[in-house]
Amino acid sequence: MSAVGGEPDESAARLGARLRELRRSRGLTLVQLADATELSHPFLSQVERGLANLSLQSLRRIAVALETSPVELVAAAEAEDGAAPRRIEVVRAGSRRPTPEGFARGTAVSLARGARPFTPIMVDSDASEPGEVFTHAEDEFVLVLAGSVVSELDGRAHALAEGDSVYYAGGVTHRWWSEEPYRLLVVKQQAR
Repeated sequence: MSAVGGEPDESAARLGARLRELRRSRGLTLVQLADATELSHPFLSQVERGLANLSLQSLRRIAVALETSPVELVAAAEAEDGAAPRRIEVVRAGSRRPTPEGFARGTAVSLARGARPFTPIMVDSDASEPGEVFTHAEDEFVLVLAGSVVSELDGRAHALAEGDSVYYAGGVTHRWWSEEPYRLLVVKQQAR
């Protein structure tokens, strides 16, 4: 996602448009988002127009402030050939691109490209400590594909084994961890 000579590339423009859409849906001004992320509002304006690059750290700070995940933001920026997302999309296991380190505790892979009504994400992790608590306005569904996890929802821990799932409404605080490696399918509703 790079901008060259003041012209946005397609990926940076899609990311910027998604950031603007999320910011507005959250009722935030650029100045309020700048305060929440400790980034300047002129810089954020350039990012929204696809004219500036984001570091992984800045993308993560913006994602947290907008109550979303960096994985979701990257997925929204990944439309093929600049076109709208396809009605049918088959993604082969070998073609998935993991997100860069720092986006999740472990690896996280978006299972669909482009802005969709929901974002399916596969998470592989061995995080044995609870870590950061997340909350966002959208609903989320989690299915344990391998291993077992502790899913803490609004401060209450739930032990989930392989095959167990949990659905929670937007606004529920949540985090996961386990004493063994695990794999999750996380399906997050997009901002309305």
